[in-house]
Amino acid sequence: MSLVTRHPSPVTKEEIWDYLNKIPDPEVPVINIVELGIARDVQVVDDKVIISITPTYSGCPAMMVIEQDIKTLLKEKGVNEVEIKMVYAPVWTTDWLTDEAKEKLRIYGIAPPEKTSTDKSLLKLHPKVIRCPRCNSANTSLISQFGSTACKALYRCNDCKEPFDYFKCH
Repeated sequence: MSLVTRHPSPVTKEEIWDYLNKIPDPEVPVINIVELGIARDVQVVDDKVIISITPTYSGCPAMMVIEQDIKTLLKEKGVNEVEIKMVYAPVWTTDWLTDEAKEKLRIYGIAPPEKTSTDKSLLKLHPKVIRCPRCNSANTSLISQFGSTACKALYRCNDCKEPFDYFKCH
């Protein structure tokens, strides 16, 4: 009979979450992947760290960069065995954005989502009003359904005349 001695992991889940809080979203560097809701789960099994991430869109080009950023940072922190699991269900939603992340988006110049994904049925009765992140005016107009990235739309403020991205609700 052979006894296997398990050594405690050199890193805790809490430490990994702290590290993930330091990884900015490559397309919106003012918020991190935890605030954005991309980082979904952390497991520490022996010396291996398993991190589950969910893309904001199924074809999000930033996911490869995020995966590499996670592995690079954890290696710098002494974690050599890292597995990244891409999780597609449940589908990412802007509901996962923290309130702090929404405020950071607004300060950065991106209008945060106004509603939650469950509010979509109400939009026919009450069309969404997208406020300008610069002057807070509700007098805005849609320029294009697609902004600088697929998850954003391009708007213009009719008062201050500035264009801005709106982080689409989905």
